[in-house]
Amino acid sequence: MSGQPGDLDLARLLDVATFAARAGGNVISRAYDAPPEARQKGPGDWVSDIDDASERVVHEILSAAAPEIDFFGEESGGTRGSVGWLVDPLDGTTNFLRRLPVVGVSVALVADGRPMVGVVHAPMLAETYAAVRGGGAYRDGVRLRVSDRPSGAAICATGFPFRAKRERLDEYLPVFGRALWEFEDLRRAGAASLDLAWTAAGACDGYFEQALGPWDVAAGALLVEEAGGRVSDWSGDPAAWLDSGDIVVGSPAVHARILELIAAS
Repeated sequence: MSGQPGDLDLARLLDVATFAARAGGNVISRAYDAPPEARQKGPGDWVSDIDDASERVVHEILSAAAPEIDFFGEESGGTRGSVGWLVDPLDGTTNFLRRLPVVGVSVALVADGRPMVGVVHAPMLAETYAAVRGGGAYRDGVRLRVSDRPSGAAICATGFPFRAKRERLDEYLPVFGRALWEFEDLRRAGAASLDLAWTAAGACDGYFEQALGPWDVAAGALLVEEAGGRVSDWSGDPAAWLDSGDIVVGSPAVHARILELIAAS
């Protein structure tokens, strides 16, 4: 990457990311009713030919619009430089394969470890969430704010450890149990990008999960921050979640309460 973070035209790159995410979503929606070819990357970890096709389309658009910016996709890999795109072309592949419409395309621009642009597009729900650092978060042009519900009335999203993550069940399950007692309810939708987008929109009050990829969380975490929420890893570090994949987000009050539940382990 030849440019520097301060040289980035974030408004233009947000438009590019939005166009690319929607183009990837078009690939997904056109294939939704036709069973795709799928293979296992690991136990419970599926990838389809539609993941690959969506990523190709997204990559082509981003590269054509900003060839100087590095690209890294979940399926094809790439280069992670000081400034670069992080892309999940089909978040919620298992949902997609089973015809559950909770799937997303996540496109983030990250500079020096901080998301600067984030787009989460939900093709089957016809919703696009977008944010640029310092410019707020929006769903189809409507500004988003995190909720102001007290923790006792909160509904939080989560993701269960699965695949190789099952070795962390002993760490996760006590937190899950305390959260069941603390909050009004929990949800597990199966697409981290949408869990984050819904938290930014106030539909969920918080979200916690472990061992995610940076492509899963970079765009959605920026949405939460720009909607007035908090983002950290499980220890409360606001700078470590992108590398560790252990993430806690929410309104300020709910984020703080989730961290308290984790610390009680």
